[in-house]
Amino acid sequence: MAVIEEGSIILSNIVASQIKSHQRFGGVVPEVASRHHVEEMTLCIEEALKTAQVVPAELTAVAVTQGPGLVGALLIGVAAAKAFAWAHQLPLIPVNHMAGHIYAARFVEPLTFPLMALLVSGGHTELVYMAEDGSFEIIGETRDDAAGEAYDKVGRVLGLRYPSGKEIDQLAHQGEDTYAFPRAMIHEDNFDFSFSGLKSSFINLVHNAQQREEELVLENLAASFQASVVDVLVAKTIRACKNYPVKQLIVAGGVAANQGLRSGLHEAVAKSLPDVQLIFPPFALCGDNAAMIGAAAHVELRKKHFAQMDLNANPSLVFPNKVQA
Repeated sequence: MAVIEEGSIILSNIVASQIKSHQRFGGVVPEVASRHHVEEMTLCIEEALKTAQVVPAELTAVAVTQGPGLVGALLIGVAAAKAFAWAHQLPLIPVNHMAGHIYAARFVEPLTFPLMALLVSGGHTELVYMAEDGSFEIIGETRDDAAGEAYDKVGRVLGLRYPSGKEIDQLAHQGEDTYAFPRAMIHEDNFDFSFSGLKSSFINLVHNAQQREEELVLENLAASFQASVVDVLVAKTIRACKNYPVKQLIVAGGVAANQGLRSGLHEAVAKSLPDVQLIFPPFALCGDNAAMIGAAAHVELRKKHFAQMDLNANPSLVFPNKVQA
């Protein structure tokens, strides 16, 4: 839960982490996530208001994630938002979760259009072109696994704790790219991604080595895997920015916290796109949080895009526009 002023000032941003509950399962369990949402919802609302030192009467609207995401968690959030909005006679604003990730950049710099956004998370890898506020055009997306999903699956193979992205990133900086992993679709004339082949190649290499009792260097495995992911993300993103008249490049989502991706894009943008401003949200705002939803909702508030009390969760919610190949 968060309280946001003018779409760019965080008065409070309360995150109830569930990571420890999911670590023993090696990933998110939807039923467990839903139960935690029920347990923490009212507590987080109270803490967000207290930390921001505001009362409901001082609020302008209530924003809520409509989707995409786990349906159980979304339903609980939508129900709580509708109840709070109704009780305090406040307008209700539905927000696309992925739009929230993009608008987390507003806490760093004002958005300048047109811009390109690279969304990289556990469930999504997309290139989104924004001609103006609230306009989202998907020009490329993953055809199978998302980048974050590949990180999590590779982490399980290596015996790392969930979520394993940060640890793989740390290991990668201690190793070298010595294993030849594929860079799928890197030279194809489109902006789509594919990480399923990389994941399979990695798993097969590890399993074959185990059967032959061959020792692999963990740091080099991590470095080789990450180099493959970063090479593809950077190449596709730079090419997309050269094909569209963008002033900013925003990198958002959980994988935006990856140091390898950050350094790779900083280097590539400085070399190939000197007139494009590269923006990463702060580390604390790369993962899921309520502040980013408030930032995105501010745009919808200006446009008076409100929802009625029959609003429902949409776990498969997508941006409305997709460029056809």
